[in-house]
Amino acid sequence: MKRTHLYVLVALLATLGFAVFFYKAVVIGLPLAPEQQTAVWRVEVRLRFKGQGGAVRATVQLPQNTGTFKVVDQSFVSPGYGITTAPQGPNQHAVFSVRDASGEQTLYYRVVVQRSRWFQDTVSREPLPELTPPAFEGAELVAARSITQAAIRQSADPATLAALIVRRLKEARPGDEASLLLGGQPTVARLVRVAIDLMRFAGVPARAVNGLPLEPERRHARFVRWIEYYDKGSWGTLYPAESKPETLRHYLPWWRGSAPFITVSGGEEAERSVTTSRSQEFSLRVALGHQRELERRLVAYSLFGLPLQVQAVFRTVLVVPVGIFLLVILRNVVGVKTFGTFMPVLIALAFRETGLAWGIAFLALIVAVGLAIRFYLERLKLLLVPRLASVVIVVVLALVVLTIVSHQLGLQRGLSIGLFPIVIMTMTIERMSVVWEERGPAEAFQEAVGSLFVGALCYLVMNVVLVEHLVFVFPELLLLVLGATLLVGRYTGYRVTELRRFRVLAR
Repeated sequence: MKRTHLYVLVALLATLGFAVFFYKAVVIGLPLAPEQQTAVWRVEVRLRFKGQGGAVRATVQLPQNTGTFKVVDQSFVSPGYGITTAPQGPNQHAVFSVRDASGEQTLYYRVVVQRSRWFQDTVSREPLPELTPPAFEGAELVAARSITQAAIRQSADPATLAALIVRRLKEARPGDEASLLLGGQPTVARLVRVAIDLMRFAGVPARAVNGLPLEPERRHARFVRWIEYYDKGSWGTLYPAESKPETLRHYLPWWRGSAPFITVSGGEEAERSVTTSRSQEFSLRVALGHQRELERRLVAYSLFGLPLQVQAVFRTVLVVPVGIFLLVILRNVVGVKTFGTFMPVLIALAFRETGLAWGIAFLALIVAVGLAIRFYLERLKLLLVPRLASVVIVVVLALVVLTIVSHQLGLQRGLSIGLFPIVIMTMTIERMSVVWEERGPAEAFQEAVGSLFVGALCYLVMNVVLVEHLVFVFPELLLLVLGATLLVGRYTGYRVTELRRFRVLAR
């Protein structure tokens, strides 16, 4: 087979592996580190009012996914109330309703938001809204015309127009046009409303955005208001209130327009309380728990859709290809001699239960006992199958004795040696005895030491938490391991251990 075919195959495997890995890591948001944490904010809205003994209808504005934040979970706590959610223009609202309510009533809405890793500006894709100019009259009409005409002459686009209008309103002096529109002791909300009216009067669609600062944490958080203006197919943002740029990153847009946050019909003395808090959670738990419908199906048909016991098995199985690739490098490139092809990897799996030092000690002791029994059985002239069966029985008995002795000595590690693969140790004993007879004890010990060395390295790599996490969460990375293994399979150069042997030919 030509090398071109191999290279194309490896390129296809690498492309497929990287594509799936990129989608899961960037789009779905699965973490690259096992202990990686992400910041999530919890917002709780509490509404209290007194029912008048009749039907009650309470409407609450709800947040939506934005280019900066996404809603990962929300819940409603309202015993006895029916809950419906529906869109209303660019907003989403929930309606709490009940046929009869009297006395003290308390409703809760909780939402969990997380900063978006994949920017999706859904607001910018909205079509051009209808322009409804404000109805200025009399002196207000003259003042609005004066301010907008001056701003239009000095601006080049909607962004600079909005900035000039807001600056003009901020610099209002008693008795001038801006002061007339703002009224006495204007608030930020009043300034935003007047600026939006002036921008609409100038022919630029604009609207108010009501948002919630997520930092610092507050027990009685207050909504703030800023401006959005329409410019060439997208919405721009302008914050009239003085604020640091890093603080604006934590402003969560909640609803747009001048509609109130909460409206209650059938109740009186309504009061609200908004609390924000921040916490660190494991990114994997957040990513798996809250996905879109397509991503939910992809997760359901992945390893995360299996029972937890099966997942625990695959967390061990999936690191085997990584150990095998390391074994291929050590055998074909370095030239380390081992018993069999994959026996060191299986020994490394046994080391995961006992630990490296205790595993090597137990394995060496059991193999020594089994090897002595194997040479004794050779004198009995047994056939192959009965001889192997006898060695298996001896290995089992040796494991029993070592376990009992370890328990009596208080060595808890000894209780896990029963998990050693008995068949693998039996074949190791048989293979070592054959090499001993055919090539001598030096070659047998060399391959034994090589097997332990490779097994120890495979154990160290396979036991890395990051490696186990990556191959379990992103099993498509094994396609890259497969491609690398195929490339190493065509290596025909000198092995590292052969460089000294053939150094004369190299000269």
